[in-house]
Amino acid sequence: MISPSAFRGKRVWLSGHTGFKGSWLSEWLLQLGAVLHGYALAPDTAPAFFDQLGLAGRLEHEVADIRDAEGLRRSIRSFQPDFVIHMAAQPLVRRSYAIPVETYETNVMGTINVLEALRGISHPCATVIVTTDKCYENLESGRAYEEDDPLGGRDPYSSSKAMAEIATAAYRNSYFQKGTVRLASARAGNVIGGGDWADDRIVPDAMRALEMGKTIAVRNPKAVRPWQHVLEPLSGYLTLIARLAEDPAVAGPFNFGPGPESNRTVEDLVAELLKHCKGSWRDASDPQAPHEATLLNLSIARSEAILHWRPKWGFAQTIEKTAVWYRDVREDKATPLDITRRQIVDYTA
Repeated sequence: MISPSAFRGKRVWLSGHTGFKGSWLSEWLLQLGAVLHGYALAPDTAPAFFDQLGLAGRLEHEVADIRDAEGLRRSIRSFQPDFVIHMAAQPLVRRSYAIPVETYETNVMGTINVLEALRGISHPCATVIVTTDKCYENLESGRAYEEDDPLGGRDPYSSSKAMAEIATAAYRNSYFQKGTVRLASARAGNVIGGGDWADDRIVPDAMRALEMGKTIAVRNPKAVRPWQHVLEPLSGYLTLIARLAEDPAVAGPFNFGPGPESNRTVEDLVAELLKHCKGSWRDASDPQAPHEATLLNLSIARSEAILHWRPKWGFAQTIEKTAVWYRDVREDKATPLDITRRQIVDYTA
């Protein structure tokens, strides 16, 4: 349970606020009464969820690059945040093969730039660095990964996030064991929900295909993923950072994933979507495509035991909420802002 009093009137600096997850989190933080400063590049999709919610006029909106160390330092130190949540990233595995240098610059050096800026903070500041479930050395054994398992990654994206985790741990041990800054990291992935318009993600790709009357092309139908609604990990981030502000003992990494029944194949996901939308899908597997993991799931035992956090929505409800968002917006039954707010209320009720 997230207490509104934990964020009401508090100053939150959020990187990546123009992205899919960042826009959902921005709206939620505004509903909780936070004073929010966003730092990110301009939205790069059309439409853009950030624009659909009209967020630019409702928070301190700074268009800037996480790789600009000096600009980032000025932004954090002038805002004087109570909370820092770092989400800005190059978030796509397949894209990381095409732009590896930019992926490492953004995901590794961008994170280090945030950590460096925090070294100059003299007032209490709780910070969560958001990475991914793909930061683990994934042997695809079927075992759920725990926070102390080895980090790794076969592709530029996954390895860049492992490197960001290693840098976060090094800064925590070297600079933030004592003093005013408290530092934790959050690992989650395969997040779905309304408002995602990115390329190369299964749900927006499927929704675009259905809207155009096309068959959904599924490139990895047998791949197993820990599917979760976007509000699930965001609730974990908020729970973690609020607790971190009160208790320095929770500084460290935490997994936020779904229950075991939500570890399902891409084929299962598409079939569930089609219960709410008319259409069909086809197997578009390409044996020559760049490597992507076929099996990955997380243990959330630490988050359950220490933070008392657990997922609320199962697989079917997650897919239903996602499909309904796109359907109601497409059919003009609800504005993106109204249905987003309603789903936040539904989740927290």
